[in-house]
Amino acid sequence: MSKVKYFYDPDTLSYRKIEQKKSKRFRNIGFFLLAAFLFGLITVVFLLNTNFVNTPKELSLSRELKNYELQFELLDKKMEQIEQVLGNIEDRDNNIYRLYFEANPIPEEQRKAGFGGVNRYKSLEGFNNSDMIISTTQRLDIIKKQMAIQSKSLDEISKLAEEKEKLLASIPAIQPINNDDLTRMASGYGWRSDPFTKARKMHYGMDFTAPRGTPLYASGDGKIIRADNNSSGYGKHIRIEHGYGYMSLYAHLSKYNVKRGQKVKRGDLIGFVGSTGRSEAPHLHYEVWKDKDRINPINFYYGSLSPKEFENMLKYANQENQSLD
Repeated sequence: MSKVKYFYDPDTLSYRKIEQKKSKRFRNIGFFLLAAFLFGLITVVFLLNTNFVNTPKELSLSRELKNYELQFELLDKKMEQIEQVLGNIEDRDNNIYRLYFEANPIPEEQRKAGFGGVNRYKSLEGFNNSDMIISTTQRLDIIKKQMAIQSKSLDEISKLAEEKEKLLASIPAIQPINNDDLTRMASGYGWRSDPFTKARKMHYGMDFTAPRGTPLYASGDGKIIRADNNSSGYGKHIRIEHGYGYMSLYAHLSKYNVKRGQKVKRGDLIGFVGSTGRSEAPHLHYEVWKDKDRINPINFYYGSLSPKEFENMLKYANQENQSLD
């Protein structure tokens, strides 16, 4: 029950009861309710903009944000591991693979160059963790670029390896007659006595003495470009084009086992020893050509001879004796 209030009336010299009008009463109640509403609204706004009180949604977003930050930390560690592995691959690529295949190394600034020009990360600005997000995105972009460059480099190395393999298979690298079938190494590359004129002349190949009909083998992969007796002095002979500037020649044959245009592999049977053409006895005259110049075949037997066998061949090849053609 509300208290009754009085006021002193000097005209009547008495206290009179204060009669409150209903409109004023309602107005006061209205002011009170409005004040209470405004106070409550201000309090809620204040609390919502401080850390004292968080709504369930804010709590959920906060947990989600912390989870994202943790994922970014894990991603950062994984990128460090990837960068280390990629750096190791790049180092081997430059200092082993490309060096072995005589390819120029890829400069470091080209491998790890950034992205200039237009700001690629403008859409990531303006957030609480923009610096972290932009930094991570930049690192990912650089890693992707490094991987693309490395992939392209490995493709190039793969092609160089295939070409190197073809080159190694094509070089005339084996003795054209098996040691078991060989009577002796009659004459080597260099100045020798001509068997017919007895004059000292340059002998541009190696003479292998063997019985007539002894099998002859291709010393490297290639294509038969000649199998005829139309070249003076060689008699029946075979020429194999190996590519890369190499050509091998097999002369004084008794018969062929190949024909012109045929492709052969190293070790394929191509013909048989004879004594056709300008020859004193059954033997194989063998030559190696490089860029249209005849060179010493003894430097190309790494594919078929043991060190001792090669040493013996070298000894006989260097003797300045009489050739057989």
